[in-house]
Amino acid sequence: MKGSTHMAIGVAIGAAAAAHYPFTLQHAALYIAVSALSALSPDLDGPSMLSSKIGQFSKWLREMLYWSGLLLIVMLIWLYFAKHLFVVEYSLAALSLFLLGLIIKDGLMRNILVSVIGCALAYIGLSHQMTWLLGFGLFVAVAPWLKHRGLTHTVWALGLWAYIGSGLEEQLQVEGIMLVATAGYLSHLVADSLTPSGVKWLYPIIKKSFKIPIA
Repeated sequence: MKGSTHMAIGVAIGAAAAAHYPFTLQHAALYIAVSALSALSPDLDGPSMLSSKIGQFSKWLREMLYWSGLLLIVMLIWLYFAKHLFVVEYSLAALSLFLLGLIIKDGLMRNILVSVIGCALAYIGLSHQMTWLLGFGLFVAVAPWLKHRGLTHTVWALGLWAYIGSGLEEQLQVEGIMLVATAGYLSHLVADSLTPSGVKWLYPIIKKSFKIPIA
């Protein structure tokens, strides 16, 4: 399944959540960022989700996500040190954009950079006793080095992601974050199950690929 399809599904889930829960622009942006990141995160485990025959739009999308996320991170760092201002929601949205850009890049440097970000997040989570952030950081740090459609495409990873989403919801006190994160991640596994390769939902206990037939 194409990365653009996974992203579109994730954005749709976030938009539906924004319409369902009490609306604020800040919460809507958060729902969409969390669901889009969740829908693409299983593919942190392998090469770029964009094919070798990458189109002009895909190139533009990749660079836009990468550089806009990086710019927002730089701005937030400046605000923190210059104005002592730190907004968790905006920081998460910026990090989500940056990670989305990295997810659809490829190469060794991409994997190293993603892992460095993951280790930094895990360290922050450990230092502040935020187990959900520790789990998220470890996922991000380890996933790029795993076999494609392996452990990140399993019910175990889905359970971990639901736990991460639950912790994030408790941290932000924003209703529905856990559900949005879980639905986004689940959508990726279901969509990949519609492809000929299927998904090894119970790997490594059962190495059989499960496929959902399309009538």
